[in-house]
Amino acid sequence: MKPSTPLSDDENAQAPQGSLGTAMARLFALLASPDMSRWRVRMVVALVLTLIAKVLAVSAPVYFGEGINAISQGANAASGVLGAFVLAFVLYAGARFLSVGLPQLRDAMFAPVSQDAQRLVAVRTFGHVQRLSLNFHQSKRTGALNRIIDRGARAVDFLMRFLIFNIAPTLVELVLAAGVLSLNYGWEFAVIAVITVVSYMALTWSVTEWRVKIRRQMNEADNEANARAVDTLINFETVKAFAAERRETDLYDTALTRYASAASRSQSSLALLNGAQAGIMNAGLLAMALMAGWKAWQGALLPGDVAAVTLILMNIYQPLNILGWAYREIKQGAVDMERMFDTLKLQPDVADADQAPELALSGGAVTFEDVHYSHEGRSRSLAGVHMSVVPGSFVGICGPSGAGKSTLLRLLFRFYDPDAGRVLIDGQDLRQVTQDSVREALGLVPQDVVLFNDTLRSNVVYGRPEASDDAVIEALKQAQLGDFLDRLPDGLDTKVGERGLKLSGGEKQRVGVARAILKDPAVLVLDEATSALDSQTETEIRAALAKAAEGRTTIAVAHRLSTIADADRIIVLDEGRVAESGTHAELLALDGLYADMWARQAEAGQGGAMAVMQPEAHMTS
Repeated sequence: MKPSTPLSDDENAQAPQGSLGTAMARLFALLASPDMSRWRVRMVVALVLTLIAKVLAVSAPVYFGEGINAISQGANAASGVLGAFVLAFVLYAGARFLSVGLPQLRDAMFAPVSQDAQRLVAVRTFGHVQRLSLNFHQSKRTGALNRIIDRGARAVDFLMRFLIFNIAPTLVELVLAAGVLSLNYGWEFAVIAVITVVSYMALTWSVTEWRVKIRRQMNEADNEANARAVDTLINFETVKAFAAERRETDLYDTALTRYASAASRSQSSLALLNGAQAGIMNAGLLAMALMAGWKAWQGALLPGDVAAVTLILMNIYQPLNILGWAYREIKQGAVDMERMFDTLKLQPDVADADQAPELALSGGAVTFEDVHYSHEGRSRSLAGVHMSVVPGSFVGICGPSGAGKSTLLRLLFRFYDPDAGRVLIDGQDLRQVTQDSVREALGLVPQDVVLFNDTLRSNVVYGRPEASDDAVIEALKQAQLGDFLDRLPDGLDTKVGERGLKLSGGEKQRVGVARAILKDPAVLVLDEATSALDSQTETEIRAALAKAAEGRTTIAVAHRLSTIADADRIIVLDEGRVAESGTHAELLALDGLYADMWARQAEAGQGGAMAVMQPEAHMTS
């Protein structure tokens, strides 16, 4: 199984080879998939129109030559020459018009097919990325990943139009033209046509292969510039706070300078390619014209035949005129599509077992049995953690930085699987049930509530999309946001801004609480939900959290110990192990790590709240 660790930008630039055969196979597999079955008739009609157009494209010069011959051989209208050359020219014009018009009709018919194929692969890739594990999303570059999906989807459309309906039909036209030239005018013309086209394509292939390397460098620089721009714009507050605008602009300029340098080399090499292609094309035309003229001089051909063989070769040249550009784009399209399919090959580190049932809730008991886990690059994060949370209780988790508190929660959400031991909810090993059902049973209020750039309503109902407006309003009231909602001119339709930046920190936290209340989970998880707030806002948020925790299992990770002092039980982690466990009063009496942390926070100025909390904690104990 391929792990869901994303390739670096350099690896992404080097790994995909962009095989055209593989690209064609994937395109045909996509078109043959059941999801595309409703377009079968359009596909067949498009193919038939393409073949008819190529037959007519080869026939048109023959009609033109017959018209010239009729004129050169005729003496007067009475002999029927007028009707002969008029008919020949009408057939020529009709065949030429249809050879151009039918592909336009084909493109119009095939457009919905191509767009649906783009949608299908884009949605499939986007959905697959969504299902990849947390490790992937923590190490990816959002901008670069978005480009991979976007470019891969657009490559599907481009490759369909050029590989299936341009390059492949051109090869069919070459075969037809060689046959017509051999049968009507002589085998020499077929040889000239084939040698010219093969030489043209060989030159285009070799030079474009060299140019593709330059294109990859352009894409790498483009990815870097785009990813840096996205990172900077998302984190603009940090940029401004550190007065780093000039630095970020310079880094962006460096990436664009690399792109400009590669683009300049690309354009220069394109001029070289175009010049060499023109030389081969004109050499072929010259050879064709000289051979036809020689045969006409000997009486083997008529003047119209000379025109016909020249036009046939020129018709073949028309799609080849863009072969240099098309091949480069086709090759790049194949690379882009391969990169997207490589992303589709990634498998999540955490996956549901075959035929896994949904979690069956019966109270919300949470148990960690001898759980071990190590993050990549670390010797250990958790080492033999035992912990039980009875249904309906409030358990606080604390400890020094790096003790494993957040890792514990991520294992509970099954973002990771433990290296050893088990995590259970209501006696069921989380590895044996579906991830969706586990996360449906959990409600999270994180330290930094992330909101979407959407309405207040959309953000609150995120965990329960079917909820009514009345339920949303009630949840906001329970989260101490009733007055705030009344003051909003647009009410629930108020836009909260990107990542909720139009709201204050306290308002964002309470929206997160409202979201958890509305979801009504069996287990509420608070991940340092008030550690970034001032004392006044913390007091308000704690009141909302107390309301949310009523009647359900609650697990709270806290840096500020005052938030968990009245918990039914407090678990103190240290170096990935359970160092202490008990009530607030018991842990203070133990005079261990917890008591030391409490004293340090009191000395650091957080004791105001604690001075109030400590007697209350003793009373409850």
